[in-house]
Amino acid sequence: MRGLLALILAMAAPSHAPAPPAADAPLPREPAKLAEAFTASTRQLRATPWDGTGETVPADVTLYALHHQRILRLMAERRPLGDATLAALPSDVRGEARDTVQARRLLDSIPRGKPPKVRVASAAPAATLRQHYAEAERRFGIHWTVLASINFVESAFGRVRSASESGARGPMQFMPATWDAYGAGGDIEDPHDAILAAARYLQAAGAPKDLDRALYAYNHSTAYVRAVRRYAARMRADERVFRTYYAWQVFVRTPQGARRITGPGV
Repeated sequence: MRGLLALILAMAAPSHAPAPPAADAPLPREPAKLAEAFTASTRQLRATPWDGTGETVPADVTLYALHHQRILRLMAERRPLGDATLAALPSDVRGEARDTVQARRLLDSIPRGKPPKVRVASAAPAATLRQHYAEAERRFGIHWTVLASINFVESAFGRVRSASESGARGPMQFMPATWDAYGAGGDIEDPHDAILAAARYLQAAGAPKDLDRALYAYNHSTAYVRAVRRYAARMRADERVFRTYYAWQVFVRTPQGARRITGPGV
């Protein structure tokens, strides 16, 4: 009788979530299978209880986010595959994939010089950054998702610590002269000071009333403006996407192609 009860309880117990994909798991090259892999990882990320607190991202979130990132990078780079995969996605994940892929393609279209050697370090906790964005929004009227998008695009939320090829520095990538005008005496490398300075600069350049003009002043590229807007719109639609982007890893360009320099196995 005791054995039968144990069997009944085991059958009634909820099933555990599948193990996350390995860091360098092969990615499908057929649209239907790639769509299935993206959908599974995205739904797992949305179901995670992680709220952005803590000094590190949980291991399972890291792996799911890396799989999510690698699929979207592949979709952005291989247009026929990416477009066919977008068409195969269910509606609950299609918008996230579409906006992210389009933003990535826009950023990839911006002409760039020889990339500098990239130096990386840990980012401030996601929850801490979220508080900084909220403070900047209260003070300067710039929606938090716009500031998060700039932070994401410019430095992978502060993980990239090296200066750009043009000499811009810090988590929001300010030129030193611009920092002198808008940094309010703060530290260009400090995320709190840099996020407030970015909001101050955008407000002076016309935001939030004319956000496109302000973003163009921040980076003189219409592709940059459109990419930031795409990322911001996606995070505004679902704040969980902010935490997913935060959990992504840093990839750098090399003559042999993109190479991951942070995360599992690096």
